[in-house]
Amino acid sequence: MERRKVIGIGAALAVLPAWWGLRQVANGAAEDWHTDPAPLERAFPLLGPLTDAKWVSSRDNERDLPSPELVISGFAKLTPGKRAELTAAHAFVSEGPADDFSSWFEKPLRGEGPEDPQWIRSHELDRDESGHTTHLWFDRRSDIVRFWALNPYG
Repeated sequence: MERRKVIGIGAALAVLPAWWGLRQVANGAAEDWHTDPAPLERAFPLLGPLTDAKWVSSRDNERDLPSPELVISGFAKLTPGKRAELTAAHAFVSEGPADDFSSWFEKPLRGEGPEDPQWIRSHELDRDESGHTTHLWFDRRSDIVRFWALNPYG
């Protein structure tokens, strides 16, 4: 009798993590991305204060072989008037991102972002230095900026 209780408790404990995970996904409670704009404001000071953010990091979801390099990718919303200020001061072209979040850590961002974006990009605002790369795309209609950055804090 005692052995059955132990087996029953063990089986219940084994099912609990799977049940919890399914419940979180069903309730939409699984947060696979960051929403704090403060790290982005430090990484991209030229964007000024941000009103909203949804981003991921290559250091999320621990992997067997961690990389010493940090990549951040996602979306942020500019304050009203900031995109107009940037487009008046820099040359922009109609150009969207080359991929749709192809890295393993970017999967939570697929399908997110503005609906039918009209991306523009200024190569003047991008950064490509030794070990540091930043790419920024701005949606003309929503004041959303999509970003991808390698070692943005260096």
